[in-house]
Amino acid sequence: MTQTIAPRVRTLVLLLLAAACALLAGAGPASAHAAVTGSAPGQGAVVDKAPARVTLTFSEQVALSDDSLRVLDPEGKRVDTAEPATVSGTTYAVPLHPGLPDGTYTVAYQVVSADSHPVAGAYTFSIGAPSKTSVSVSGQSADDGVVGWLYGFGRYVSYAGFIVMAGGAAFVLACWRRGSGVRPVQRFVVSGWVALTASTLALLLLRGSFTGSGKVSDIFDLSLLGQVLQTKSGAALVSRLLLLAAAALFIAVLFGAYDKREDAEEKRDLTFGLSIGGVVVAAGLAASWAMSEHASVGLQAGIAMPVDVLHLLAVAAWLGGLGALLVALFRAPADTPLDAPAVRRFSQVAFGSVLALIATGTYQSWRQLGSWSAFTDTRYGQLLLAKIALVVVLVGVAWISRRWTGRLAETVPVEAPAVREKERVVAGAETAGDADIAAVGDGEAPVTGEGDSGRDTEEQPDSERAAQLARQQAARDAARQKRMRDADPNRFGLRRSVLAEAGVAVVLLAVTTVLTQTEPGRTEQEAKAATASSASSSADEGASGALTLNMPFDTGGEDGKGIVTIDVDPARVGGNEMHVYVERPNGRAFDIPEVKVEFTLKAKDIGPLPVVPDHIATGHWSANGVQIPMAGDWQVDVTVRTSDIDEVTVSKNAQIG
Repeated sequence: MTQTIAPRVRTLVLLLLAAACALLAGAGPASAHAAVTGSAPGQGAVVDKAPARVTLTFSEQVALSDDSLRVLDPEGKRVDTAEPATVSGTTYAVPLHPGLPDGTYTVAYQVVSADSHPVAGAYTFSIGAPSKTSVSVSGQSADDGVVGWLYGFGRYVSYAGFIVMAGGAAFVLACWRRGSGVRPVQRFVVSGWVALTASTLALLLLRGSFTGSGKVSDIFDLSLLGQVLQTKSGAALVSRLLLLAAAALFIAVLFGAYDKREDAEEKRDLTFGLSIGGVVVAAGLAASWAMSEHASVGLQAGIAMPVDVLHLLAVAAWLGGLGALLVALFRAPADTPLDAPAVRRFSQVAFGSVLALIATGTYQSWRQLGSWSAFTDTRYGQLLLAKIALVVVLVGVAWISRRWTGRLAETVPVEAPAVREKERVVAGAETAGDADIAAVGDGEAPVTGEGDSGRDTEEQPDSERAAQLARQQAARDAARQKRMRDADPNRFGLRRSVLAEAGVAVVLLAVTTVLTQTEPGRTEQEAKAATASSASSSADEGASGALTLNMPFDTGGEDGKGIVTIDVDPARVGGNEMHVYVERPNGRAFDIPEVKVEFTLKAKDIGPLPVVPDHIATGHWSANGVQIPMAGDWQVDVTVRTSDIDEVTVSKNAQIG
């Protein structure tokens, strides 16, 4: 029966891996975590005058590069004049050439969110009236294509490697210490270390292209690798590699010195040391994910990161231990079978892991969703429902395994090694019918029946003959024990249920990997609400939108010439946001000692209303809550001082409200 099930095991595992890869392949465009919550000019807006800049507001802080924000004219030529800069908080801007002609312009953005995932997209606005444009805004997803698929697969392998390595080692120390000398279990844990190390190195190489051009040719660009090492994600990957060096030492001790220890007290001390060291290394590896992804940003990050570490450790203890249990059930040698107490101990570990997963998973779900509607209205919520369903199935199958474990404990007593060895020798002697083996087993000289010469033949001494017979008998005895073990219906039932658990776990891990690359439901809903509010505001404003005034000035002194630009948003009655930009005639921003703004409505004898903006960056000042009491034709006066004595006031009229 076991011989027929082995091919089925391999086929099932291959099918489950294929399903996991299919899930990963379908995860592409949905992996943006920061979302655009506002822009000026807005998407599809038509403004009367050319704006001095384009601003974008995201749901969280993002990392910018030189080409993160690009503005293209109808012919596809760039009209932005400098690198993008932070305006305030999560708002970023790029300045434009003055006096842009009418037409439709495209704003393309590609940034990296605070939780390390790339965000890309594009939209259009028009000056004067919409026009035809040669710019295509399709295919803007940063993680689309071959590099995106490879990066997603690398993430899956890294998670799987960590679970196999950490969970397999925990299974040996906590449940089955004799497994430290079992080759298949050793290979299982080492394969996890190799997979995690290889995937981490691959992610380091892929990261620059993944968050940038997306080109395969950029994977081995050392300049991009240098930039990656300066980011939070790069630091996390390098930290993971350093911790993997410590993990290699841990594995070498576990499967080397630990297995060879015979003194009970020494082994107990070494077990304690390995347990403490293993937990520290495993927690550090888990933290390399928690400190650079979802848990590191957003609501209650200080609580979310340690909760995420605990969640990953619980997953590893459960699913990694399950994989080690499956290997032990199918591949453990006959002279070192997996005993019932080990299975029972793993059942207890798995139960504790499930409780930890429920507690930490509930907190994470609340943090990432924020509302019950997000379960069905967002992709993150839908994937989370699928994950919960798989966990429920996995727990159900685990309950069946627990029943088989109880029966196994009743029918498979643990035998002392000495008793098993004695029975092996005696049974071997009886089976072979050879007095030599019985004599060897009793420690006496073998009897050959050919006199006292002590030799079968002149070519083959008795000692070699006895050793050969002992090896042959040991092989026959091992095969007999394996047949007896495999004939146990309870062990066979446990194998099948654990195999089913492992199959569900493979798919569960794939869904979890996709979930970590998907925009959280809370963020997605907030972005939708902000977009709807912005669209409603734009509809109320009509075609006016934000007000932009460009005014040349000349104070008469050295470096006294330039252009001052005033942005008033939304240029309506009530509170407004105002930005002031000062540039040289060549378009480069520069600072001046002082700039002041006054608003006067002469028709109603209101004003001047003074505003002193705060200095934000080179050539940039801003003020919030600028109050415009009523609609009308307002005069905007800007006083510019370029030195202690050089000062000038320039004015323009504009309809506000």
